[in-house]
Amino acid sequence: MAESQASEDSPAVASAALAKRFGSQLVVDAIDLDVPRGAVYGFIGPNGSGKTTTIRMLLGLVRPDGGGCSVLGQAMPSAATDVLPRVGALVEGPAFHPYLSGRANLLRLDAADRRSDPSTASVRVAAALDRVGLTVAATKKYRAYSLGMRQRLGIAAALLQPRELLVLDEPTNGLDPQGTREVRHLIAELAADGTTVFVSSHLLAEVEQLCTHLGVMRAGKLVAQGPMSELRALTATRFRMRTRDPVPALAVLATIGVSDGTEIDGGIGGSLGEVAPEWIVQAMVRAGITVAEFVQVTPTLEDLFVQLTGEGFDVSG
Repeated sequence: MAESQASEDSPAVASAALAKRFGSQLVVDAIDLDVPRGAVYGFIGPNGSGKTTTIRMLLGLVRPDGGGCSVLGQAMPSAATDVLPRVGALVEGPAFHPYLSGRANLLRLDAADRRSDPSTASVRVAAALDRVGLTVAATKKYRAYSLGMRQRLGIAAALLQPRELLVLDEPTNGLDPQGTREVRHLIAELAADGTTVFVSSHLLAEVEQLCTHLGVMRAGKLVAQGPMSELRALTATRFRMRTRDPVPALAVLATIGVSDGTEIDGGIGGSLGEVAPEWIVQAMVRAGITVAEFVQVTPTLEDLFVQLTGEGFDVSG
């Protein structure tokens, strides 16, 4: 009983100094993951930062070269037989039989699950197809599916059984905006039901809307991790001010502690830091500088990502 309680109190996903090397290249460098149960954890990083390799180690598909990891309170990969039936996963795109329909593919997967009751297979498959919006295309052959439909079918496969943890690697790959919204709503519904969701994505706007927690990878290292609200606080709130006197305005900024002021189109901008917005406006007025507009700019997830990784917006991989 005590062991069961400890398992339930433990993180959904955890690692300690988890590492993986391919030849001479250290792809994952001693990372310590901590994914709370019930969280929607966004896992982001530039191309080649080690995200997919990390996911494969968590699922027991690749053995680590250092450290270790646990999923749902049990060590992986030694406990894979007990753990994986409680985990739904979509990693590096789904693999299905091209000559079978979507429904037939799911029925085959369901039949391969020793825990499944054959008498209720059709009900489970129909429910999974409906949940991802593929009921109309259920009898269509997989080879005729679009990339987005194939992604949906992969998610449906992960949902054939109730799951405590859902691991999704680029779940919206190939989806149109409507499909992306549907997957986002689906993930939110699953999280509301108590499922922990670990999602790797290059769509920062989607991660920003969806995730409660975030892990940021760079060159194999986990450079930041925690609740989204705490990580946002790492990025300084910026401002922009419209004025016809940018040069003297920048001089005033320097006197009140804004050290990164820059001239921008139509005025100036910079980071607020510990300086209150009203102090800036008051200082400008006292210096005789006309302020036509002052706007406080809330930092985005992209701002945080660039600050932590030094990379631009293209973060797929």
